Amino acid sequence: MGLFTKDIKDMNDLFVHQLKDIYYAENRIAATLPKMIQKASTPELKQGFEKHLGETKVQIQRLDKVFELHGLEPESVKCPAIDGIIKEADEVAGEINDKSVLDAALIAAAQAVEHYEITRYGTLIAWAKELGADECATILQKTLEEECETDRKLTALAESEINSAAA
Repeated sequence: MGLFTKDIKDMNDLFVHQLKDIYYAENRIAATLPKMIQKASTPELKQGFEKHLGETKVQIQRLDKVFELHGLEPESVKCPAIDGIIKEADEVAGEINDKSVLDAALIAAAQAVEHYEITRYGTLIAWAKELGADECATILQKTLEEECETDRKLTALAESEINSAAA
């Protein structure tokens, strides 16, 4: 079921579709982060990815709760956007031999993922509020805050040492 399909008839259908989309994305991210941890060369970047892997697992549990509150079983819908971001990151990382440059590329890839998640969670929160699903909105807000904080930390790490080492 694509975003622009006859199966989406109202705001609730749209909310559920996006929920399934981000559920797929979070699970793909959880599967991809161990590879990023392995490829990262600086301890700070490895630790940041390890911390985010733990957060991602908790975020998936939160999504399970949102599905439950919405009277649904957790379910994914394939997300070509996150698949594309991850594929591009894999391709770029596979072409880089310099560890400092690779770390800069890993941060860029991670931030592309974060920005995707920030967009999705912000939209889901707005729609949950419109649907009167305030408890869902509160749960999703916690994850949005974590995603924004991860993005800030990645920027700080890139600007403080990674980018200059790669230059």
